[in-house]
Amino acid sequence: MKRLLIIGAGGHAQVVADTVLRMRDAGADIEPVGYLDDDPRLSGEIRLGLPVIGPLASINAVEHDALVIAIGNNRTRRRVYERLLDCGERFVVACHPSAIVAPDAIVAVGTVIGARVVVNTGAIIGANAILNTGCIIEHHNRIGAHAHIAPGAVLGGDVIVGDGALVGIGATVLPQRTVGAWSIVGGGALVADAVANGAVVAGVPARPLRH
Repeated sequence: MKRLLIIGAGGHAQVVADTVLRMRDAGADIEPVGYLDDDPRLSGEIRLGLPVIGPLASINAVEHDALVIAIGNNRTRRRVYERLLDCGERFVVACHPSAIVAPDAIVAVGTVIGARVVVNTGAIIGANAILNTGCIIEHHNRIGAHAHIAPGAVLGGDVIVGDGALVGIGATVLPQRTVGAWSIVGGGALVADAVANGAVVAGVPARPLRH
C-alpha cells in the first residue's frame, strides 16, 4: 500500500484529501498519512481526520511512498513540483471515484481530478494539473502541465490549454481554440478566439484585460 503525503493544507488540500480518502475507500492501494504545509499556524491541526505534520522541510522525516501536491496557485505548485521531482519524489494521480475518464485518455503524474469531472476520449492531461470539480474536458483536448481548469468550466473538442494556464469557474472554451501558457480566463467567460500566452481575458465573448 502506498503511503501518500499531501503537500499543502489549505482549502484546496482538503478537497484533495477528500478525493484521496474516497479513492482508498473505493479500493485504491493508497493510505494518506497527512499534510505538509509551511504555515506554522496549521501544524498539529487535524483536517478530515489527517494531521498537518509540519513544514515541507520535514518531508524526509515522514515515511511515505508518494506525494500529491494540493496547492491552488499554479506557479507555486510548479515550483514545489519541480523541486520535489529533482529530489526523486514520486507522484500519484488523485482521481475522484465519481469522475469519468475515457480509457484512452492520458493523464500525467501529479494531476488531481475532482468530483464529477469528465475527461473524454483522446484527451491528454499534463503533469501536476488540476481538473477541478465538475469541469468537462472534451475529446482530444491537450491540457498543459501545471494548468488549472476550475470548477464547472467546459472545454469543447480539440482545445489546447498551455502550461500553467487558468480557466476560471464556469468558463467556456469553444472547440478548436487555444488558451496560451500562463494565461488567465476569467470566471464565466466565453472564449471564442485564441488567448495569447500570458494574457488575461474575461467577458462574453472574452476580451483581453491585459497582456
